[in-house]
Amino acid sequence: MLKSTYALPSLPPPGELETTAVLRELARAHRHLAELKGRAATMPNQGILIDTLALQEAKASSEIENIVTTQDELFQAGMLFDGPTSPAVKEVANYRDALKRGFDGLAQHQGLLTCNGVIDMFRVLKNTDAGFRVTPGTALKNEATGSLVYVPPQNPDEIVAAMTALERFINDDAASSLDPLVKMAVIHHQFESIHPFTDGNGRIGRIINVLYLTRVGLLEIPILYLSRYITMNKSDYYRLLQAVRDDGDWEPWLVFMLRAVSTTARETLDLVEGMRTLMADYKRRLREHPSVRYSQDLLNNLFRYPYTRIEFLQADLQVTRQTAAKYLEGLTAAGFVEKHQQGRNNYYINTPLLALLMRASDDRRDGA
Repeated sequence: MLKSTYALPSLPPPGELETTAVLRELARAHRHLAELKGRAATMPNQGILIDTLALQEAKASSEIENIVTTQDELFQAGMLFDGPTSPAVKEVANYRDALKRGFDGLAQHQGLLTCNGVIDMFRVLKNTDAGFRVTPGTALKNEATGSLVYVPPQNPDEIVAAMTALERFINDDAASSLDPLVKMAVIHHQFESIHPFTDGNGRIGRIINVLYLTRVGLLEIPILYLSRYITMNKSDYYRLLQAVRDDGDWEPWLVFMLRAVSTTARETLDLVEGMRTLMADYKRRLREHPSVRYSQDLLNNLFRYPYTRIEFLQADLQVTRQTAAKYLEGLTAAGFVEKHQQGRNNYYINTPLLALLMRASDDRRDGA
């Protein structure tokens, strides 16, 4: 019979969490996060950021679980044609959909992040009708050595009770005096320690992070690239998670998560600023070009779908298929998009936007 050596703490955990080192990182994280929130608000349509950046976050978060895809696979399979062509692409597309489902759920439930909402995201992520674990035997092992690292709660009633307590902690802003970013890090640790699902806990936990930031108003939309930092520091992430369980060592974990917020807020800010600048350039050029009829809907389409097609333009602009095709041919001739063909399907790539997204992905791998 597996037994856990870690007793889940009450929430908030006992002891002093906001130490001098934590407060120092906290100030940086809040500054960069506020700058990201403000800059994102200058976008003419923030929905573009959700649609475009959610897929980037999905890709980065899935890489932590060794689910690796390319940008081309994602955009072709996840956005253009009948469906994902590989299990990895399907997993990433499901993550994006789970993130959007969770964000929509916040709006529908007056900003509450509930157990039912978390289960709903899990079902989208894993394409299942299952919920919290009901069968004992789950144990976390070291990927390299296979040695046992941690045994989460096994009893289904204990899992439900722990998640119910976590739900109360998430949604009761008066439950503690902890700064929201510190609270986010505590929530993440508690969720990962409960490990309520048979699979996908890391990805659901990272979705909860960014949804919590939107719930408390630190972001308006879920665009923070936390998974970037975790991917680059994967071994530290798992080591510090376990150090809290083994030694009650909260400070290094909290500092790590606050640095993740600060670093990825700056990186996401650069990406948002790059998209904003590129959109402004496209807007100017589209208005000046004699053979292209400019509209805000047209501009939005070209940035919501780095890979677009006739049907997308037809739906967004409410025009006939013939008119949408004419627009895209004109955009191709004018150099705004590149035309490609796969089988009988034509698609059109906003290559400067794609280059911006790929450069951000390369920077993450290089540790920039």
